[in-house]
Amino acid sequence: MRNDPCPLRVGVGFDAHRFVPDRPLVLGGLRLRGHDGLQGHSDADVLSHAVMDALLGAAGLEDIGSLFPETAPAFAGADSLELLTTVAGVLRDKGMEVVNVDAVIVCEEPRIAPHRGAMRARLASAIGIGVERINLRGTTTEGMGFTGRGEGIAAQAVALVAWPEAGKGTVS
Repeated sequence: MRNDPCPLRVGVGFDAHRFVPDRPLVLGGLRLRGHDGLQGHSDADVLSHAVMDALLGAAGLEDIGSLFPETAPAFAGADSLELLTTVAGVLRDKGMEVVNVDAVIVCEEPRIAPHRGAMRARLASAIGIGVERINLRGTTTEGMGFTGRGEGIAAQAVALVAWPEAGKGTVS
């Protein structure tokens, strides 16, 4: 059995928010016009939130609610890409490197394909990696469940993070 940290670790993140009127829809840091926004303390960007939790999970750290609590007024309406940049900085400070992120957005509307490139670029920039390390897809649930009924959006992400080699880094 290994006592040192494995050099590669995987994390999974998931988030879901309901639609609300009179709020902008933000996905992957991109404001999408013509759609109701999502309810949440920050900008409710479910994609960025799922990516953050995947990165934190791979790093063996607590979830985004621990870092950015809903009870903290400072995070009311916060830009989730800025929060993602902070999370990526925490990993870098511990000597970790984000190898890649793979994510899926689950919703009937909006269609993700026309916005995929811009979302990938914004996520990559926030994390500080090349866009080729971000994969993103959209899918529907064929009318089933809360996303199928058009009540909200969900996102799931998986992240692979390289930890410093045993004895060479500061991971704790």
